[in-house]
Amino acid sequence: MSYAEFGTMLSSACILASPVVKVREPVGIVFVDWSRPALGWRMQRACRKRPVRLRVEGPLAPYLGPYAEYLADCGYSQVSYWKKTFLVSEFSRWLGSERIAASEITAEHEAAFLRDRARCRILKGGDAISLSGMTGWLRDRGVVDDEAALPTGPSGAEEILQEYAGWLREERGLAPSTIENYGGYIRRFLTSLCGADEPDLAGISASQVTDYIRRNAPHDQTFAQAKNIVTSLRSFFRFARFRDYIQTDLAAVVPSVAGWSMASIPRAMPTDDVRRLLAESRTWRTPAGRRDRAILLLLARLGLRAREIVRLELDDIDWSRGWLTVHGKGRQERPLPLPHDAGEALASYLKDGRPESACRRVFLRSRAPFDGLGSHSDICQIVHRAIARAGIKVKVTGAHQLRHALAMDMLRQGLSLTEIGQMLRHRSPEATRRYAKVDLDGLRAVALPWPGDLP
Repeated sequence: MSYAEFGTMLSSACILASPVVKVREPVGIVFVDWSRPALGWRMQRACRKRPVRLRVEGPLAPYLGPYAEYLADCGYSQVSYWKKTFLVSEFSRWLGSERIAASEITAEHEAAFLRDRARCRILKGGDAISLSGMTGWLRDRGVVDDEAALPTGPSGAEEILQEYAGWLREERGLAPSTIENYGGYIRRFLTSLCGADEPDLAGISASQVTDYIRRNAPHDQTFAQAKNIVTSLRSFFRFARFRDYIQTDLAAVVPSVAGWSMASIPRAMPTDDVRRLLAESRTWRTPAGRRDRAILLLLARLGLRAREIVRLELDDIDWSRGWLTVHGKGRQERPLPLPHDAGEALASYLKDGRPESACRRVFLRSRAPFDGLGSHSDICQIVHRAIARAGIKVKVTGAHQLRHALAMDMLRQGLSLTEIGQMLRHRSPEATRRYAKVDLDGLRAVALPWPGDLP
């Protein structure tokens, strides 16, 4: 079936049937029915064939039933489902022995329980994550107080960071992703200076700022990352002075990073390697493989940025017209024609690879919970694994190199820089001019002859 004939897109049915969860109140006994077919014979051997009787004691007993149903809806496998519910039942029993109510749970209680559990059994690597997932579920339903459930830290710093985020959003009009990036840099800066103590912004000196940048910006950082550090610090100090947290203009003492635009050459994957990578992806028939192939084709054919792929939603695909609406930088939305092979791969993933989920994002995690991919780093990891799987040797394995490869291939085909900039959705012509450095034929045409006789 051609992707253009795909019509209305429906999520694929979940392969694994959700277990039946029954709770009898008020004794706190949970019955889990594992009699339904599991995914594969190994799963069938690992799961129980008859309903399991799980007695739950403690303050979490009234909530384990709804939480178990939530886990089943998220698509967890039967083994993972059983481990998580059993861990929460033990945590509830421990809370009861310590006389701690459900509304009083904190991160310290979780850590103390895991330490006690480690004394009598082997502690699994995912126990802490499973426990924090339960706490987050309780917090979303108002059972646990927000401040009590979060790990303790510099509360004053968090208040300042929240105020700073509001200032960036209301006064500067920045995008949520930019606000999140700035907040991460400033959180690390305040932690480096103050640790867990209350931050004293008025006591920050110019020497502390320059020492921090000297220690952090050059070490294992690219120019763009180092530039983001100094840019976020300047923004934060402008905010701090605007709100009278500081009296000195510390933004003026933030040094610049040695680096200039247009100084580097775009690092792109060779065209032959791109073709080899896409040819190798045709053999990936697993759900994750179908997803990864669709992502690679969108990167290679349309030059999408990693963040743009993360933000794609099902409503952005117009199957009748063969268009894809891309949410780019600066809140720009632009429809792009969907190439045939990319559309085929996308339809194959949505039909036979995408798990059933209420999330509207196009690309989801390959493991439960089936939410959308978290950030652009997830796309970079997918590209990195795909390159390694194809046996391709390149120095840079990020997602952006496929965007550079598309631009350089268009340049070799004779397209102008203006046309390339329109395809890549550059807001400024300066961003496209960097590709003139790799246009060898064009450079030869404008090169001046060597003065005098050649030796």
